[in-house]
Amino acid sequence: MPYIAVTLSAAASPALSATVAQGVTAITGRVLRKQPGVTAVTVHYAPTDHWFIGGQSLADLGKASAWLDITITASTNSKDEKAAYLEAIFAFLASVLGPLHETSYALIHEVPADAYGYGGRTQEHRYVAAKLAG
Repeated sequence: MPYIAVTLSAAASPALSATVAQGVTAITGRVLRKQPGVTAVTVHYAPTDHWFIGGQSLADLGKASAWLDITITASTNSKDEKAAYLEAIFAFLASVLGPLHETSYALIHEVPADAYGYGGRTQEHRYVAAKLAG
């Protein structure tokens, strides 16, 4: 049930948003084992002449960049899975945006199961209910 916010250094485009949302959802499902049906993605845009790395705009650098911020339930993924996820996300975004500046970031927030949920129920509640039912 992750929430993922992606900011791209590109002109806003419904087609690009859909491609990124679908790709990020697929990678999140495959690598982090998160259910696509409860994965929410928002895509935001910043023009390359408004995105700076080392004081230079991406427009001047001739590169693209991205910022991905994902929130997941704590202790549901290993260090290796998270490392593989970051690698896969970077490769995917580079394939979509073109030459990606190395200074493109992704952040995985791990939050406690009793402080995170959807549909009015915490992940802790869902876990306990599943254990009692099964």
